[in-house]
Amino acid sequence: MFPTDEVSGDAVTALLFAVTVLGLLVLAGVVLRLLIAPLRRLFIPAALVGGVLGAALGPYGAGLFPESMVTTWAGLPGVLITVVFAPMLIGVSMPSLKKSYRLIAPQLLFGYMGDFLMIGVPMLVCAALLVPFWDVGAAFGTVIEVAWPGGHGTAAGMGPVYSELGWADGGPLSLAAATAGLLFGIVCGMVLINIAARRGHIAAAGRGDDAPEVLPEEARAPLGRTTLNKDLVDGLAFHGALIAAAVLIGWVLQSLLGTVVPGLPLFPMAMIGGAVVQAVVGRTRLAGAVDPGSLRAIQGVALDLLVVSAVASISVPVVLENIVPLAVLLLVAAATAVGFFYWAGPRMFRESWFEMSIVNFGTLTAVASVGLMLLRAADPELKTDAARAYALRAPFFSPIAGGGLLTAVLPVIAVTYGPWALAIGALAGAAALYVLARVLRIWQRPGAGARSGAGSPQHG
Repeated sequence: MFPTDEVSGDAVTALLFAVTVLGLLVLAGVVLRLLIAPLRRLFIPAALVGGVLGAALGPYGAGLFPESMVTTWAGLPGVLITVVFAPMLIGVSMPSLKKSYRLIAPQLLFGYMGDFLMIGVPMLVCAALLVPFWDVGAAFGTVIEVAWPGGHGTAAGMGPVYSELGWADGGPLSLAAATAGLLFGIVCGMVLINIAARRGHIAAAGRGDDAPEVLPEEARAPLGRTTLNKDLVDGLAFHGALIAAAVLIGWVLQSLLGTVVPGLPLFPMAMIGGAVVQAVVGRTRLAGAVDPGSLRAIQGVALDLLVVSAVASISVPVVLENIVPLAVLLLVAAATAVGFFYWAGPRMFRESWFEMSIVNFGTLTAVASVGLMLLRAADPELKTDAARAYALRAPFFSPIAGGGLLTAVLPVIAVTYGPWALAIGALAGAAALYVLARVLRIWQRPGAGARSGAGSPQHG
């Protein structure tokens, strides 16, 4: 059930050195962002800058970093995303049933509709164009949903599934697509935030090139609060232990469901594990010791390391071998994601449409961690309900789509019934969700409230 293989001291030391270099790349990204004004104007995070620098210095660039180190980096995103997801529902208090519906329903419909489009549109292009002209496999189009909403962890986990279906290239291509999605999600997401800020759609409109990167003393907020006596345990160690418990429960759930859904990723199960931890701890004396700020600090570290390790471990040969059909698929997916963002966002969210939509845009293009990072950039103080709504919808979305049960069976459906059947089925599902949104009056004409990120509910 659990990975208990021995890890030698040399391997642990090599891992420590690989993570140390990642830390130095993050530091280099901080310095470069401080020095280069365009990086600040576009809100490009230091982790992305450091990751690009790492790729440039890797075996397919300057050759400073050996392939063995890059291979180690490539294995980290699937682990780090679990650390990001595990505490998602720890310390989260559930609102009233009425407010839960108001927050969850639009997020769920937006998320599933977008996910079905990220399945259906690429599969349609695959069936109509890529299969007849480039002779790709029937499951080629599934790499978008596997790699973009699923991310590196799902892409790596789906490798054995593709191999069992007779398409061994599926795993490497999914990892390449995940890297492209990560880059696109972060860069395009930051561009969207930059545009929205200049149009006054979000509260961060005043933040720009002149904003201080090093905050003055009066503007500094603590990473977390000390909730337990230091003689008992350090605060971050306690919250790290809560995350560990959530991951352990996630492993058990993954093992139980693995016989039904091979390759099911760990991170959505760990998130459910976090909900279990919250349910148990919330009934003990430790309930008041759970500090969301401390959990977010741990998430932030994992998120930055995830971004820098994923970008720095780009697999150039895999991309080059399938550059044309993969590029076509990626361009189609990019256009679908951006088009859906601007089409559905103002119509499905009555308040803070940009913040509510940008977290989903990041999830659809580059997994949940990037969605949260983009939300943090658009709403740094979490003044809107976007983060809470996203966390509340997660148990109803992540175990199924974007790396969950649905993702795991997509290649099987494509190979068994063909790309046309999967494309038509997914697009029909998106259309059905659109009709449901209109019936429930969640889909409405964009109004004054929808056009402003900090606006009031729309009318009319």
